[in-house]
Amino acid sequence: MTRLLAAALLVASTGLSSCRAPTAPPDDVGGTSTTSARACPDHPSDVLSFFHEWTITLGDGTTVADVVGYRDDDFFLTACDEADWVVYKVPNSGGTTRNSSNTRSELRQVAEWVPEVGGRLEGTLKVMHVSTTGDARVPASFSVVVGQIHSSEGHENEPIKIFYKKFPGHTRGSVFWNYEINTEGDNAERWDLSTAVWGHDFSVVGSSPDTYPPDPADGVALGEEFSYTIDVSDGIMHVSFERDGYETRTFSKSLVSSDFGPGSPTPQQVLSVFASTGQDGAEQASAYAGERQYFKQGAYNQANGKDPADNMVWNTGSETYGGRLGEQYARGSYAEVWFRSATVGQGGAP
Repeated sequence: MTRLLAAALLVASTGLSSCRAPTAPPDDVGGTSTTSARACPDHPSDVLSFFHEWTITLGDGTTVADVVGYRDDDFFLTACDEADWVVYKVPNSGGTTRNSSNTRSELRQVAEWVPEVGGRLEGTLKVMHVSTTGDARVPASFSVVVGQIHSSEGHENEPIKIFYKKFPGHTRGSVFWNYEINTEGDNAERWDLSTAVWGHDFSVVGSSPDTYPPDPADGVALGEEFSYTIDVSDGIMHVSFERDGYETRTFSKSLVSSDFGPGSPTPQQVLSVFASTGQDGAEQASAYAGERQYFKQGAYNQANGKDPADNMVWNTGSETYGGRLGEQYARGSYAEVWFRSATVGQGGAP
């Protein structure tokens, strides 16, 4: 398997050794890093059977093409409690991909598909930790992306990113998803529209760098399981979220016909969030029609050490301790996400 395979238009089908524990979250964050007396599986591919469908980019910027039988004790490993888990762990500062300022320990689907054909991604997970530092006025602060669709053509934008975000000191975090427009013309004018699932959406921020909004009443705690499904078929993206004790939340969005084309009003949320950067462009009328897409899953850390004064949407001003991995993990400058089940395959209307 090579990175060259990712250029082909295909339709998708269908560690921690000996259970050494991932770094436990600090007590003031409320994580639940747990282990079991029994031995954990050696490799993530011993937990989930779909790793032949992916490559992975790690928190030091390394890309690994053959994920089956592979682990990395710093970024891609296993853990176990009542269940076996695949652990994606990533610092606030490390190696990045060419189009991002943020680190990730994240799978990249090898097969690609167009929205008219579609694909399906499912995952059951719990977020164990997010960065404890950042500027509360910046929407991206204290968050991690746990699943997304990414375009490999045109502007290479993202039809969906699923976020978990928790402010320091809160007992619960928020799950929301963002749709990024496939911009008409200059992509510097692109923006995200955010939809809350549980808790707040992307637009809810603090009034000062260290002043936080209220703890969301229906938010998701660190260590609490939830599931998502992204299913694209016939150009329509269907997204659903499940969590014990709550009704299933479902959403639909066309990926082949824009709601935000030339002449359409820009949503007020967007005008508010992106006021400082002036991003208020229109989307192509055909949205992502005919463009090759692929899924991503894991931990895409949204915390970084960049100056918020230069971008009040994405530059979080988080602590990075000079990029030193051990110090970042010891001091809470990282994201950690555990998956106990996940599948990827063909799309079909739910």
